[in-house]
Parts: sequence; structure tokens; C-alpha cells
Amino acid sequence: MTPWVVFAGVLMVAGLGPALAVGVRGRALYRLTGLQLAGPVTVLVLIAVSAVLGQSSYLIVPLALVLLSFAGTLVYTRLLTE
Repeated sequence: MTPWVVFAGVLMVAGLGPALAVGVRGRALYRLTGLQLAGPVTVLVLIAVSAVLGQSSYLIVPLALVLLSFAGTLVYTRLLTE
């Protein structure tokens, strides 16, 4: 096992677990916090998977997710205020 595999596994358990737990229950503000946490953690996991597989072409997905995560947060916040 490479360090990248360990890094991706730790991030998935320690980062995405709490983000999903916060994001699926509670008030809307807590769900927004879970969404904010899940985006960057997912990007880091996908970058680690790309490093494990040695495919630089797999970096397109995390880069697109960064932009979509930011836009999704803005849309969610806009709908939250209405």
C-alpha cells in the first residue's frame, strides 16, 4: 500500500463521514456546513486516487468539482435565504 492509498482512506473515513452525518440531518445551516466540508474533502480524495493510479487525466474531475461545489453552495445559500 502506498501512502496515497492510506491518505485517501483516512480522508474518506475522517472527512466524508462527519460531512455526510452533518449534511443529512439538522437545520439548514448545519446541512450547508456539511456541504461545505464535503466538497474539498471529496476533491482531495479524488486527487489522491489520481496519484495512486498514476493517471493525470483523472485530475479533470476534481478540478471540475471545485467549480461545481462553489456554485452549488452559492445556489443552496440563495435558496436558503428565500
